[in-house]
Formats: sequence, structure tokens, C-alpha cells
Amino acid sequence: MPDPSPRKARALMIQGTSSDVGKSLLVAGLCRAYTRRGLTVRPFKAQNMSNNAAVTRDSDLPPGPDGQIPRGEIGRAQALQARACKVEPSIHMNPVLLKPQTLIGSQVVLRGRVLGNCRAKVYHKMKPQLLPAVMDSFHRTAAQADLVLVEGAGSGAEVYLRKSDITNMKLAQLADLPVVILGDIDRGGALAAIVGTHALFNESEQARVVGYIINKFRGELSLFEPACELMTQRTGWPSLGVLRWFEGATRLPAEDSLALERPADGEGRGLNIAVPQLSRVANFDDLDPLAAEPGVSVRWVKPGNPIPRDTDVIILPGSKATRADLEVLRREGWDIDILSHARQGGRVVGLCAGFQMLGRVVRDPRGIEGEPGETPGLGLLDVETEIGAEKKLIELDARDTLSGCRVTGYEMHMGRTHGPGLERPWLMLDDGNGSPRPEGAVSADGRVTGGYVHGIFGDDGFRAAWLSRVGAQASALDYEARVEAALEALADHCEENLDLDALLALAR
Repeated sequence: MPDPSPRKARALMIQGTSSDVGKSLLVAGLCRAYTRRGLTVRPFKAQNMSNNAAVTRDSDLPPGPDGQIPRGEIGRAQALQARACKVEPSIHMNPVLLKPQTLIGSQVVLRGRVLGNCRAKVYHKMKPQLLPAVMDSFHRTAAQADLVLVEGAGSGAEVYLRKSDITNMKLAQLADLPVVILGDIDRGGALAAIVGTHALFNESEQARVVGYIINKFRGELSLFEPACELMTQRTGWPSLGVLRWFEGATRLPAEDSLALERPADGEGRGLNIAVPQLSRVANFDDLDPLAAEPGVSVRWVKPGNPIPRDTDVIILPGSKATRADLEVLRREGWDIDILSHARQGGRVVGLCAGFQMLGRVVRDPRGIEGEPGETPGLGLLDVETEIGAEKKLIELDARDTLSGCRVTGYEMHMGRTHGPGLERPWLMLDDGNGSPRPEGAVSADGRVTGGYVHGIFGDDGFRAAWLSRVGAQASALDYEARVEAALEALADHCEENLDLDALLALAR
């Protein structure tokens, strides 16, 4: 039965025929387009699985001893969608966040709070217990809006998971949501994906679908129109439009590591940065501002490939499983490449888990990220890390007294690092609330650097100062303006390709 709780907003749900069909990007575009029309819009995704996360200012935890509200976290995609709505992100926009740590298990975050680590089988049994919190968050979100754009997860047609569903058709049923199915023609098989989705749904699910959209189209539309006619004939669902390929997608943060499988650009630029693609890479959008610089090439090094010899800087990114990814570094031989690069005077930077890897050892006595134990680090910084049960979530806006630059970003980690190396900090952060605090560490020769701040390269002044320090020149890039321009272009793209009045009329 539909949930009887009152809500202010109309709502529309976007489900996909599979993962990576463009649900998050479409929702972001619609969020900005309808916001520009004067509506109060909010995004919602019941469950997200991603190691790309963002810090929120609200949380489901009581105030600390200092009276401060602890920070929460949600998927990066929902934070971008909130930005598209021109509002602060909230834990209620993404009440359940799964952060994969192993091939069969994830850290479970409920409304910004870590519940613990679960194997997939255990989590599927747990999901019905999370449903009340999901519905409560949905209604809290709807109470603040004229329109809620709800994003499904993966494919809504995974009917073998129907009993434990909290984010696709089960949510649509409970909240009485009309559903739009999104297919991706770029990967091929869009016709089969739409018709197959209809075939797998039961009658009530089929009836809940108000139409379908085909995404990422390139070419002559008239050649595809017979396919749309056939899809409508076989399913009874009307076509709600065909979205052409959006070139500006690369200017927006990607939701998950599937984006790293696409070919990179920037080859032959002045400063060559190599980033080993770790198995549990997290918050990899830290590198987006550097990749946006015209004079910088950011190359993700895939497993099976050595770190290129012409690399100027190696950056070790975040990871959801530091010790496991240290083993990946060694298995791929990247540890040898990194140590050789450092011996030859090359620069190495570690961000969050990457910072931990640069130390002498990473200990996990409680088995927070995997089996209890410890793993030797790369030994390039004189620090040690212990993984603890408490997650540190900090939103940062401060001045670095060492460089004189503003530093913005956030911390999101469960490790605590100590050792003599911290006596040479990377940053000295002054947030105006007292004496500056040290952050991170720098090697004695100044060529190896690490710290816990995510998003550190997003501030134009700091990025320019860092690039100058490593022998490169920054452009006049305004990164935040670039993201805003991309959101505006995405909204324009939705306006040009879809009938947004008709789509809005389907919301209820």
C-alpha cells in the first residue's frame, strides 16, 4: 500500500535499465532546469553504492560536548544534485550509503552515521529494517520542496532482489511514485533493455511506469525512431524523449569509478601526473580540478601497466581499504615505480588513504577495513597510521598560513596518523577559531607530501600555488565557475531534448 504520510511535493522517479546509464546526470540536469523555473526542487536517492562521498552539515547524531552538530555524509552524486538545486546537501537526500571495501562487503552509512561493515548477504537481510528511516527521510525531503526527483539504483528490473528492495520499485510503491525508465543507447541494446525491463516487471510495476527516455544518443534521430515505435508497441509505455550525448559530462564530478574506465584526455600537456587506479579508489574527484588545467595531464594508471617514465608527480588517491590497496600497489609493481620515482627526485603526493600509504605502517587491530593486522607502508614519510572505529568528518574552509592561500574541502577518514613526520606539516590551517593547526606531513627534502584534506585542489589560489611549487604554471581557470557553467549547460541540454512541461505534468 502507498505510504499515507502527507507530503508537500510532487515527485517523479528515474529508474535505469542498468548502472551507468546516466540517471545521476539526468536528475542533476532536471534539478537545475526546474529550479531555474522557480520551483523548490530536492533530489532523493534511497540507497547509493559509491566510494565518492561528500560531507553534509547535518547528521543523525546528537551534538558533541562542544555543542557542535557532527557532520554527515552522502553520495557525491546527490551532493552535486543538491548544488544543482542551489541548496545545501542533506543526509536525508541519500539516507543509505554503501561504501565498498571488499569484493563482497561494504561499510554501511545510515543518515550520515556509520553502522558498521557488512557482507552483502547480511546487508540484504538488514535492508527491510532500514526502510522506515528511508521513508522518513523521503518525507522530510518532500516537506521542503515543490518537486522531488527520485533516483533509483542500478537497474529497477533486478526482480530477484524484489523482497529486499528499498530503492527501486518497492520505494516507488510505498511512496506512490510515477516512474520513468532511462535507457542508454551508447552501450547498445537499448531496445532490448527497455522491452526486457517491461517483461521482468509484474503488472503493478508495469502500470507504475509513465514512460521511457533514451540517453546518450549520437547520430541521425530519424534512424532510431522505428526503435522507439517498437518499444512503445511492445511495452505500452510512451517515449518521453531522446537525450543526445552531452559533451559537458566530463566537467562534472563522476559518481563512481566506472568513469575511470573511459579514455582520458590531456596527453602531451606540460605537467604529467600519474595516479595508480586502486581497487577501492575513493573520492577520485579530488583530481578533477588538476585535470581541468590546460597545462596538466592527469593519467590514471590501470592495473597491468607501469607508471609512465615521463611522470612528474605521482598522486596516491583516497581508498576505502588502505591495507588492501597497499597490497594492490605491490602486486602491480607500482611500489617499485613509486620508490624509484622518489629516489630520482620525483614528487609524490598522498591524499587521505594515499597519505597513510606513504607512511611506515598501517595498522587495523579491530579489523575495521578487513582482516585485523598491519601492513608495511611505502616508508616515504616518517608516520604511522592506526585505523579506528570513529570516522572523522570535517568540512573545511580555512587559510593555510604556510602558503597564504585559502583551503577548502573536507576530511573523511577512520585512521589516525602520528609520528615525527608530522613535525613538518603540509598545511597550517587557520579557521579563525584559535591557533592554526598542522595538517599532513612533508618529507625532509620537500618532495613527498601527504594529508587528509579532500578537495584541496578545488580552490584556485591554492591549486595555482601548488602547481608553481612543482614547476608548472596554473591557468586563469575558475573551477567553481566551470562546474556551475556545466550544470547550466546540462539544464539547457535537458530543455532542448526533452519536453520538461510534459515531464513535470507526470509528477504526482
